[in-house]
Amino acid sequence: MCINILIAPSGFKESLGVDDVVKAISKGVKAALPSARVLKAPMVDGGEGFTHGLVKATGGTVKKVRVTGPVGKPVDSFFGFLGTRGPKTAVIEMAAAAGLSLVPRDLRDPTSTTSFGVGELILAALETGVERILLGCGDSGINDGGAGMAQALGARLLDESGEEIGRGGAELVRLARIETDGIDPRLEHVPVDAAVNWHNVLLGPRGVARVFGPQKGANETQVVVLEQALETYAARLKADLGLDIGHANGSGASGGLGTGLVAFAGARLHPRFDIVMQYLNFEAMLGQADLVITAEGSLDRQSPYGKVPCEVARRARAHGIPTIALAGTLGPGVRQTFAAGIDACASIIKRPCTLEKAIDKGEKLLRRATEDAMRMILVGMRLNTDVHLKREAFDRAHSGAPSASATRH
Repeated sequence: MCINILIAPSGFKESLGVDDVVKAISKGVKAALPSARVLKAPMVDGGEGFTHGLVKATGGTVKKVRVTGPVGKPVDSFFGFLGTRGPKTAVIEMAAAAGLSLVPRDLRDPTSTTSFGVGELILAALETGVERILLGCGDSGINDGGAGMAQALGARLLDESGEEIGRGGAELVRLARIETDGIDPRLEHVPVDAAVNWHNVLLGPRGVARVFGPQKGANETQVVVLEQALETYAARLKADLGLDIGHANGSGASGGLGTGLVAFAGARLHPRFDIVMQYLNFEAMLGQADLVITAEGSLDRQSPYGKVPCEVARRARAHGIPTIALAGTLGPGVRQTFAAGIDACASIIKRPCTLEKAIDKGEKLLRRATEDAMRMILVGMRLNTDVHLKREAFDRAHSGAPSASATRH
């Protein structure tokens, strides 16, 4: 039995990179159905894997650099160059300088983490003479609205006494004036395109402090502080730069980095899959698929708003192709993903275990969950075939046969 199965997952944060997820799912498929034809489409969404994914897809290169990490200490980082024709394009993922995975668990406090290293990555790219910057937003460990990035680029964020404020989201409460004269002038000639989650906004009930602050370690008090800080930030951007962006699509991407990119780098924000799909061969592979398997660390009520599984499933449903989603956890509101295109979902965790163990055993859990899902599909296919054959046999046996009463007469 030959089935064409397209594997199009995201990575599992802090556990498996997207290529590792693809390999684990492939092994699970083959364990249950060796004859299956497997098509592989590792999905990058602006977060971890964005740079290497696009570099690999275009035959580009990667350059290693050292920058300031989210907790203020140096970290090994990188950016890449697309291998396509046209303007020399640098590819940067903010997570390589300010990602949650770079924040030790005991230091997860988004009131103090900074995006300063993202600005350093941009400056490093400018030093190579790039003509365009493509920047991916996702998997952030910060909530500073891109203020740290702005400081690295040369902007001055001042308090009431004219002194520079410190780094971190909470420092924005003290912001009284913004000066942009010192921003690196090369940015005026190098366009920046940012791939963002289009649904994320800076302020309000859906703002980044309330929705994502707790995921990055903020308690209830810190969420309030961050919301107040970002409101102050947005007010100063409007007063000093004439930029009213607090509720604009994508403004809340990566802890508000979307706002900072527009304000201080002149960036254009794009729904991230509009960017990514330009460089991946996804639509062509989708046209060959009978089934799609996607995956991510968590599926919940946030998934329909720009997350990989639902973006993949929407496109598959448009082609009439069913989609299965596998996840580390199935959270509140997971059934909302069915309306977004997912036909079935399952957790890869079959018994209670610690988060640390689940992360450590991620590959094994995902491989076995995939095999289990495929075996269930095979049962359904066999049942469908058997029922169809039995029905045909019944119809043949009874078509044109004389009734019992006719036989007696």
